[in-house]
Amino acid sequence: MPDTFCYGNEFATLVQRFGDRIAVEDVTGTITYRALGTKAAALGLAVTQAGIAHGQPVASFVRNGIPAVWTSIGIVMSGAAEVALNPGLSEADLRYCVELAGIRHVVTTRAQAGLFETLGARVHCIEEIGTAAFGLGSFPRARREDWARIGFTSGTTGPPKGIVTNQGGRFAANLLQRAAMPHKPGRKSRLLLMTPFSHGAGLLTYAYLDLGGAVTLLDGVDTDLVLGILERGEADEMFAPPTVLAKIVAAAEGRRLPGLKTIYCGTATLSPTLYARARAIFGPVIRVTYGKTEVVNPITVLEPPETDAWYAEGGTDADACVGWPATGVEVVIRTDDDRQAAPGDVGEILLRGHQMMAGTITTGGRYEPLPPDGFHETGDLGYLDTQGRLHLSGRSANMIKTGGYKVAPEEIERPLAAALGGGEIVAFGVPSEYWGEVIVAVAERPQPGWEAKLAGAVAAMTSYKRPRALLAFEDLPRNAMLKVSHNAARQHVLATHELIDGPHPRLVPRTP
Repeated sequence: MPDTFCYGNEFATLVQRFGDRIAVEDVTGTITYRALGTKAAALGLAVTQAGIAHGQPVASFVRNGIPAVWTSIGIVMSGAAEVALNPGLSEADLRYCVELAGIRHVVTTRAQAGLFETLGARVHCIEEIGTAAFGLGSFPRARREDWARIGFTSGTTGPPKGIVTNQGGRFAANLLQRAAMPHKPGRKSRLLLMTPFSHGAGLLTYAYLDLGGAVTLLDGVDTDLVLGILERGEADEMFAPPTVLAKIVAAAEGRRLPGLKTIYCGTATLSPTLYARARAIFGPVIRVTYGKTEVVNPITVLEPPETDAWYAEGGTDADACVGWPATGVEVVIRTDDDRQAAPGDVGEILLRGHQMMAGTITTGGRYEPLPPDGFHETGDLGYLDTQGRLHLSGRSANMIKTGGYKVAPEEIERPLAAALGGGEIVAFGVPSEYWGEVIVAVAERPQPGWEAKLAGAVAAMTSYKRPRALLAFEDLPRNAMLKVSHNAARQHVLATHELIDGPHPRLVPRTP
């Protein structure tokens, strides 16, 4: 196997093969493979001419749309390490990421240039990028060990870390993504994406373009736009993690939209209630996967018929089954006493695969390579069932320690969400001298009378798992990847409420 890679050559081949096909569509129009290639090549050559070495980080800060795609491809063509910054990040988070990864070059719009210039970066404005002819041999080759991509962990349990994937890992990730797709894209295939291109949408875009399909890229979840596209049959597949799927389902309630072949779902657990509501609208087309920044999708896969069978089997008690390990991926469950768990025993999930990270950048910009043949310790909790499927149980950092017991938030959230009949619920512990932690559950925008709906589910729980307080938020705190932050929810409750501790603890609002 060659020890070098050249994405410039790969995309030149795609242009030769699919030249005048539509590659990407956004609300402004469409762009062909040929035109996408000339824009990407112009940026890639500009990056190369700026003296940026292979593996040196080059960031992009571009909202979803056609420019986000050619910007990404151009950086990849150059051999630089792509750092796709989520447009949803705050200025403080952007500053943190730029400093952590040592970013000195940023591709963005003129409107955002000033922000990055104040951070000491050289800005390449997308409005100033023209077009350039290119072909095989226009771009130099990168080595397998060169850095190819730097991503960032979600930061839900601490400061984000920089996750470095090398060229070999990126190649394997792209290959496995294509190989695991349930339907091979073709000339008439169209994929609908609306999550940030810097996250899962980018991975699926590369897979679709590699196979000659087209991508519709929306900047956020506009349910009117989404439902219009689906009603007109203008999408064959769609990526919708649970937070996105919930919005679409709420807007489409009572309708039937059976045209999709696949709904790709991941990044968070899919509740039985949301699955049932989505199935009533779209049919049994939801494909569940497990993915992480450290080990690119697919880690495990539950295809639509398997997903449907699992939720039919478990009903409202179905937990978060995410399927079987993908080709080349190893999943190990490690218990607290550092042994490999037996089927059904919960422990920390360890992963190893060809598409995994090369190492991490930690606070202060220090790079820590992953040991050769080492496992990634995910911090996620789960178990393997007797059939070899992985089930997620939560994050070890979010475990609640109450009355001498350990409780995973998901053990509380799942039955409460089922009793509520939809909507998001988050559970966490607040410090208690008497209990260690007291369990609190918070619902997002619940309907009147929601506490009564939950009474039966709370009473049915083992006593030490019962929440001692039920609260409601207008909006649960989420990070830029739309994941609910247990820690941020906990901090808000601690700032607005006071615990009256003891054998029968209760939370009361703080007086102004």
